[in-house]
Amino acid sequence: MAGLLLTVPDLIALDLPALVAAAGYPGTGVVPATSWILSLLALKLTGTRRVSHVDDLLLIDPASALFAGLAVLPKKTALTDYSYRLAHDHQRRFLSALDTTMIGAGLATGDQAIFDLDFHAVMHWGNDPALEKHYVPTRSQRARSVLTFFAQDSGTHNLVYANADVSKAGQNREVIAFADHWKHTTGADPHMLIMDQKVTTQPILGELNDRGITFLTLRMRSPTLIRQINALKPTDFTTIALDRPGAHSRPKVHESTGVHLTNYPGTVRQFIVTGLGREAPTVIITNDHTTPTKKLIERYARRMTIEQRLAEIIRAFHADALSSAVNLNVDLDITLVVLAQALTAALAKRLPGYATTTPDTLQRRFLDTPGTIIKNDDTITVRLDRRAYSPVLRQADIPTETTVPWWGNRKLRYEYA
Repeated sequence: MAGLLLTVPDLIALDLPALVAAAGYPGTGVVPATSWILSLLALKLTGTRRVSHVDDLLLIDPASALFAGLAVLPKKTALTDYSYRLAHDHQRRFLSALDTTMIGAGLATGDQAIFDLDFHAVMHWGNDPALEKHYVPTRSQRARSVLTFFAQDSGTHNLVYANADVSKAGQNREVIAFADHWKHTTGADPHMLIMDQKVTTQPILGELNDRGITFLTLRMRSPTLIRQINALKPTDFTTIALDRPGAHSRPKVHESTGVHLTNYPGTVRQFIVTGLGREAPTVIITNDHTTPTKKLIERYARRMTIEQRLAEIIRAFHADALSSAVNLNVDLDITLVVLAQALTAALAKRLPGYATTTPDTLQRRFLDTPGTIIKNDDTITVRLDRRAYSPVLRQADIPTETTVPWWGNRKLRYEYA
């Protein structure tokens, strides 16, 4: 998989050694911290389902070891043991440093600061009594699983945050944890958080309002609210035209202001929306009392992209392959998913016509490309084999020469057949 080395220029652009240093990841004299992280990242980028499958790369793929700056990748026991040495704070510091560099690289929009939030339960197929039960959408049931939390930048649709150290007792406060993370990273609270009704509770929405953070979320349809919806007449709705393709671009909206909620300390603006592709009306609430209705409905409609993005990373990086039954060990795995998604997004920007391509397509067409690696004293040349998509690589905005710190400052060059 010589094509894996196509991601090295963007690892340099993100300054991975500085990110690893900021996180305080441990290393040894034989395997530095950067090489440990790159070894685990190589598994994500090559679509290797589990750490225990690293043996598939040890003997047949020297490119993965070169990617990590090693002669050979660490074995599965060493890679698994490495995650046991880490704490939750390592991942938080890493994501904070990564978000800063992503903003600088245009992979996240720091000034807009609008985020889509969602949970994803990674199912455990055993019967570990220590794991809590969470609702798993793919199984349509509650099952023992590790609950993970993601935040997506709504401007670029790139992931900027993840957390697998989530308990059932504290999951409602994950929205506050992310707001704290973003304020620590950028010095300012998020401008708007967009989520469904299961992400948090009304009292915590009140905390967001007190901090000046705008929220856009759904309201649970209680029997009383359903009766109110059923009592509405067609003339009570207004049709709006959304700037989106497809059959659901002209929903009908009934807007109310000054709406009281049971446990929310204040009033909200409420939209009852039909025609968004769901059988039942969608009830959206917000503490934003000034933004035009059309813009708010469009923002919530775009929130559905985080569900699509999670499906993409599950497919490409096997985020549903539970790496451990211990939340803190899964935390590193999920953090690497954020980094892998950022790298594939950065590579997609370099490839003409591929800016919106999914990660699995990039893996299949480019990262899985075989080739020949030629090593000289101060230069490593990667000669990629000819494939159907080689013309795209020849036109790509990929540096012709890159100095790689974890290769002893050797230079990386590419040749395309």
